[in-house]
Order: sequence, then structure tokens, then C-alpha cells
Amino acid sequence: MPIYEYVCKNCGAKIEVLQRFSDPPLTKCEKCGGELEKIISQCTFHLKGSGWYATDYAKKDTGGEKAKRRKKDKQQEKKD
Repeated sequence: MPIYEYVCKNCGAKIEVLQRFSDPPLTKCEKCGGELEKIISQCTFHLKGSGWYATDYAKKDTGGEKAKRRKKDKQQEKKD
């Protein structure tokens, strides 16, 4: 369930309430009886670090070029 924030238009009190999506919004301040307004607060969820975009993922080394070079080097050693 999300946490909603309300601010009282009369006394300025801020209230955080855990509510379901289906619950009706609060309308009356518990402290002074004034009208409450639902506010949009800054989200505290941050995506930090690498790996959140396709360009951030490490390229997998399949060993294609390296394996070819090693095989070629071994063949050269056998010839010598």
C-alpha cells in the first residue's frame, strides 16, 4: 500500500497516511478540522549505479577473436 501525504490548508500540518488505492482521500485535518489537500512528494526511490541501461551492461566476451589468435599461435609453434 502506498503512503500518501496531505497538508492542511488551515494550520499547515503535514500528515502521512498508509492507504489503499481504493480508499477515498482524506478531507478533514485531525488537529484543527481544516481542509486537507493531497500533495505530491519527492520520491525516495533512486536508481543508482551501473546496469540500468542497455549501454551499461558489460559486453560478454565469447572468446571468438582471442580463441582464433590462440589457435593460430599454437599452429605457428608446432610449425617451428
